[in-house]
Amino acid sequence: MISMTPIRLSKGQAIGITVELPNTHLVIAATATGYIMCGALDVALLDRLLGHRGIVAGRSLGVRNLTDLLDRPLESVTAGAAQQGIEPGMTGRDALEILLATEA
Repeated sequence: MISMTPIRLSKGQAIGITVELPNTHLVIAATATGYIMCGALDVALLDRLLGHRGIVAGRSLGVRNLTDLLDRPLESVTAGAAQQGIEPGMTGRDALEILLATEA
């Protein structure tokens, strides 16, 4: 099952996506320019193989739902995300706020 949920933040709105798979869930929150995701995201692979695309993404561990994704710290971020001011250790919510602020 796939569910999509609006995430209202002070700088605008992101979209939350949850994909229920056997024995796991993929949890993503996206804006027009970037996204954050659960531990299934391979940040190193994005930078190594797709670095030329400037993908703006961050990864958070121990995520089971959208609330976790917003509240937990980012464990790693792509080079593209770092260029936007998104850093490991900041919450997913703070990262999305930065993305939304740059889109305004």
